[in-house]
Amino acid sequence: MFSKKRLAAAAAVATSAALVLAGCAGGGAPEGDPTYDPDEKVTLDLAFWGNDVRADLYNQAIEAFNEEYPNITVNATFLGFPEFWEKRQTEAAGGGLPDVMQFDYSYLRQYSENGLLLDLEPYLGSIIETEPLAQNILDIGVVNDTTYGITTSTNAWGIFTNPALLETAGVEEFAGGDWADYNDWVAEVTEAGGGAFWGGSDYTGRIQNLELQLRSEGKNLFDEDGTPGFDEERLAEFWEEGAEARDGGTVVPQQVVEELTPLTAFDAAKNASELTWDNFGAGYLGNLGEGYSELGLVAPPVTEEGAKDLYLKPSMLHSISAKTDHPEAAATLVNFLVNSPESGEIFGTNRGLPASETALEAADLDPLSEQVKAYEESIADRLGDAPPVPIVGYGTLEEKFRQLGTELNFGTITVDEAVSQFFSEMDVVLNQ
Repeated sequence: MFSKKRLAAAAAVATSAALVLAGCAGGGAPEGDPTYDPDEKVTLDLAFWGNDVRADLYNQAIEAFNEEYPNITVNATFLGFPEFWEKRQTEAAGGGLPDVMQFDYSYLRQYSENGLLLDLEPYLGSIIETEPLAQNILDIGVVNDTTYGITTSTNAWGIFTNPALLETAGVEEFAGGDWADYNDWVAEVTEAGGGAFWGGSDYTGRIQNLELQLRSEGKNLFDEDGTPGFDEERLAEFWEEGAEARDGGTVVPQQVVEELTPLTAFDAAKNASELTWDNFGAGYLGNLGEGYSELGLVAPPVTEEGAKDLYLKPSMLHSISAKTDHPEAAATLVNFLVNSPESGEIFGTNRGLPASETALEAADLDPLSEQVKAYEESIADRLGDAPPVPIVGYGTLEEKFRQLGTELNFGTITVDEAVSQFFSEMDVVLNQ
């Protein structure tokens, strides 16, 4: 078990070489109700990750922003996701982050707790409109009772299915039920597939499915202070759930998965279902290619009836540097990029399903995006509050969990050995 004292000492785990982020004090909360003076001429740096397509969309958004705020010059730069965060780590160490940044949920705690991000509370309800954003959306960007990020778009956990494979198998869509029901459905599809495809993967290889079960029990994967919501016995119980499917061959064999890499078994039409985030659909359709024009999207299995086990996760957020010289102008830009109808019309679902009602109403949704929107509406009764912002080092633990799931599928380790290895890794990450 982890002591409270040791858990409280959790610190930044950055890249393979640990990086100590330079803390920096912001200018303090502005007095009164802050507003941007439209006559003030300022220049803001904006950084985001993406490709040329997203860069063109940002350029369009900046052009629309300048029609309303001609005195704010926005200098935008972009990189691929890994390079983006390498650049931010370097800037953070030197104290020179861009004014406004597209931000990833997994880094929000690390940067905010090191004093690198601006407290956005003074701007909420004034410069940053909050009416178009539901409270559970606003709460996503909160770390230690302070708002450091505004969600641009959301996604939720679900099951994508392949209707073409199900038709071939002669099996109906998963009709819902508990995890045992899902395992039975996967086995039925696998048997009907006759070795050409399988019903699904071993769900116990994804830490998100453990989180889903824990939330049904009223627990978090990790609490605000880093305390895990499970012990060795609970993790062993979870991994044992997949033993029968692994040993019985009802889920796709790991050797097949390895041969298909970098595609997943679902991408390659070797799996009829996949538990994942609902914003993965476009990528799946693109990889499946000709002959696969649609996907199914249904709710994941239920652990406890009536539990608020699902939640909306941010595809990304926008945050502001604590050292910006122009916090009001930066907040004005964030509000435009998140809430304006122009942003919804320009970006559509490029950044995920818009979190702001005004942006969502203006977005031209393609059929798959409409399907995702309908799905998130359909699970409203299962949506609970978002869990605490991921602990520093969460990405390391998520990857270790995946690796151990792979070894369990290969049969190279036992459940007890996997549990021991995961808790050893967790001890290191939480107590750096």
